[in-house]
Amino acid sequence: MNDGAPPDLQTLGITKRFGPLTALKDVNFRLRSCRFHALLGENGAGKSTLVKCIMGYYHPDEGTISLDQQQVTIRSPRDAQAFGIGMVYQQFTLIPNMTVLENLVISKAKLTPIINWQKEEHQLTQFMEKMPFKVPLTARVGSLAAGEKQKVEILKQLALQNRILILDEPTSVLTPQEADEMLGHLRAMTLGRQLSVLIITHKLREVAAFADDVTVLRKGRFVGSGKVSELKITQMAEMMVGSEVTAKPKQRNERLSKVPKLVLQNIRVKNDIGVEVVRGVHLTIHEGEIVGVAGVSGNGQHELVEVLAGQRQATAGTIHVHDQPYQPTREKIMRHKIFCLPEEPLQNTCVGRMTVAENLAFRNFDVEPHAVGGWLMSRPALCRSARGLIERYNIKPPYPEIPIQSLSGGNVQRAVLARELSADVEILIIANPCFGLDFLAMEEIRLQIVAARNRGTAVLLVSEDLDEILELSDRTVVMFNGRLVYETASPGADLAVIGRHMTGHAT
Repeated sequence: MNDGAPPDLQTLGITKRFGPLTALKDVNFRLRSCRFHALLGENGAGKSTLVKCIMGYYHPDEGTISLDQQQVTIRSPRDAQAFGIGMVYQQFTLIPNMTVLENLVISKAKLTPIINWQKEEHQLTQFMEKMPFKVPLTARVGSLAAGEKQKVEILKQLALQNRILILDEPTSVLTPQEADEMLGHLRAMTLGRQLSVLIITHKLREVAAFADDVTVLRKGRFVGSGKVSELKITQMAEMMVGSEVTAKPKQRNERLSKVPKLVLQNIRVKNDIGVEVVRGVHLTIHEGEIVGVAGVSGNGQHELVEVLAGQRQATAGTIHVHDQPYQPTREKIMRHKIFCLPEEPLQNTCVGRMTVAENLAFRNFDVEPHAVGGWLMSRPALCRSARGLIERYNIKPPYPEIPIQSLSGGNVQRAVLARELSADVEILIIANPCFGLDFLAMEEIRLQIVAARNRGTAVLLVSEDLDEILELSDRTVVMFNGRLVYETASPGADLAVIGRHMTGHAT
């Protein structure tokens, strides 16, 4: 690699399909040399797919990638590294039980059978002296704070002599102070003509503070780009979420009841590393009402759903169902008729190797007609019930005895929705029900959700697709930084206002 400025990186007409789903359609993008460039868009907009095409994880179906106007072929991340392109991922890739030195050394593409650790330490000490931020080489990674680990991830890419750095939501695990420090250092390196940076982020405050340029994708297509200095935050937010609702609302019954079914009071939740990510949520959902929770990824929605599904403990607050205190145990879930369709159901609420019939029976395998006396299970009865649900919910292929992991994503969603709606449902918790699905599967699932609402079910819909929320919900609340910061009736809602609250720029 030469010692000059990083090369211009450009994609032309990038299209990437996954079966019937077109994740990217004819996307043009340019990262100019020594610039700090932000890539924006809602979840599912195609951002990660685009950078994975650049990194060689995916191979585009159409289009080209160029460096300094010379077309290149990148078949793998190793090819990308040969061109000086490195990526820092949202999740840490370090080995916790190894030291910083050991992690940096083993990241090299080529290692000798016997490593000269003294030589490696000397070289990395000299390298570290040139870096704007420092981490002790002898420190064990598992003992470092999140901000220090993220620094090591970046140092790893720089030690490999990568001059184009792609960051995928790099501040999602950092405090605001850690994020500002890290991005400030990278910004200084771009100004010093040492580096070009492409950052995927939802945080427009960080874009305004550190980025030179911005590109926005929406639903797999290029929406717009420009210099950050010439764009307002509100313009970026509108490009991300659009300016009008394109889908028509589903047919819904008029709500006559104001009976509260689910009441959350001052709910507080910590994530896996002990950081409070839900900070005092108050919310009431009534009979026959869909409340949509809008927000960009990483603002506490995931952990809130886990609490309601019984997969995580709240650290404070109360949940009431039908005016009774509620803890999400299996017995109380069944008694209060509360069901859940979490995101990524094949990983989160199914056992992939078990059959469709067995997965459909998770809620009632120990009651008649599936079991006698609560313990003697009848496989013929399981299959009969499964066939009825398969037909009713159009699950394909229509075979109850095949492993559920052999179904497509849309059919796994249909199967889980069939299970959760097959009984009398009072409260339904749903998270990103249509993410990654084709149009037909989306329409079928959304119709089932509205049908449940029309039967009197109280529905909490958590989604990163704002069009979906406004199409389905009666009321929309916005979650930002662990709090509900805005509420509006969904019909006639102002998308620009919602977008500003989603990104923390309401004023």
